[in-house]
Amino acid sequence: MLYLVPFWIAFLVGILVGWAWKPKWAELLTQKLSSVVSKSLELSLPSSSSMSPMFCLKNFGSSSCLNSLNLQPEAWVIDNGEQGKTLSVSPSEYDNSSTSRSVVNEGCSSAITEEDLKHLCQLVEMRDGGPTWMHMMDRSTPNMSYQAWRRDPKTGPPQYRSRTVFENATARIVRDFFWDDEFRPKWDDMLAYSATIEECSTTGTMVVQWIRKFPFFCSDREYIIGRRIWEVDGSYYCVTKAVTCASVPRRNKPRRVDLYYSSWYIRAVESRSGNGQLTACEVLLFHHEDMGIPWEIAKLGVRQGMWGTVKKIEPGLCAYKKERESLASLSQSAYMAQVNTKISMEYLISLESNEDLSRSDVDSTSENPLAQNISRALIYGGLIVLACSLDHGALSKTFIFGMGRKLTDRGNRLS
Repeated sequence: MLYLVPFWIAFLVGILVGWAWKPKWAELLTQKLSSVVSKSLELSLPSSSSMSPMFCLKNFGSSSCLNSLNLQPEAWVIDNGEQGKTLSVSPSEYDNSSTSRSVVNEGCSSAITEEDLKHLCQLVEMRDGGPTWMHMMDRSTPNMSYQAWRRDPKTGPPQYRSRTVFENATARIVRDFFWDDEFRPKWDDMLAYSATIEECSTTGTMVVQWIRKFPFFCSDREYIIGRRIWEVDGSYYCVTKAVTCASVPRRNKPRRVDLYYSSWYIRAVESRSGNGQLTACEVLLFHHEDMGIPWEIAKLGVRQGMWGTVKKIEPGLCAYKKERESLASLSQSAYMAQVNTKISMEYLISLESNEDLSRSDVDSTSENPLAQNISRALIYGGLIVLACSLDHGALSKTFIFGMGRKLTDRGNRLS
């Protein structure tokens, strides 16, 4: 029994993973076999029987059965309240693709307000009154340096702060790079679909819909994100957070993420080559979200897979710069990144002076080493439980691939 129980658990997990990673040729083969069987049954049965429930039971999953009963996949309807501007999105449209449909609506300017700008400024200056930041990581490549911190508020998910410096990059191109939803799938393979719900041509505020595809046994996640950019003396405060949108109905799948915050402060800094020129770009990122996974497990996974995900950004930025040099026109989302609100430093200071908060410290010491030496048996058990729970939680990409890579390396050493 001691050997059989782990064997069957591994067998079931293998079936789940295999089904989630089913290649396209297997789906095509299944469709062809289904069509052949359905055609043979249609020839052998009376024509009227093709509409009977028994026929569909015999051909469950075939395209002919779905067509005969008109069971088309229900489309997501996005209605911004303006006549004649309704977007219908089929689930099949966002597989391995990203689209953007612009709907101009001046009323969306209230999605992100100056209170959000004030909060981001307090995070940048570490004056938001939050707990101490704990240092997590310090890595670098020839053209990028990266540092990361984490803190655990009394309520809510873990919060992350990172500082990334890109060599030979301007603040404007980095701003457009993170805003460009049309280009993002080329370096962010989790973004399966994106669409612009509303945009304001005056303030540059946008409300966008993202659907992020998770690997293995996790269901997709839907984000309704409001975003806006303020410019202060050539630096950019970029706010993105989850917002409510009555025009996009909530659905069981994909599961919507209601708590999401991811904002940047982008500015030009001196290159580490020491030439005294402001040829590098610094990005301070503040991020937290609640996807339904236990926070302690999420923290462990993020730590294991964070660098593997971050180091893909720099090659993506290089490709983006080359594409921008060769293209005469901008994508719609990159164009909207240039429609931002310009304010002075004095005005920004006046916003912060309205509330005096205690300073948040950054702890130079790393996290508790005891937390880094958690038993492997606990990790494996947690992975199995999460695998069997299917849609009861969401796993971040860094968690899945980080832990998967760790387990694979260990298996290779044992073999």
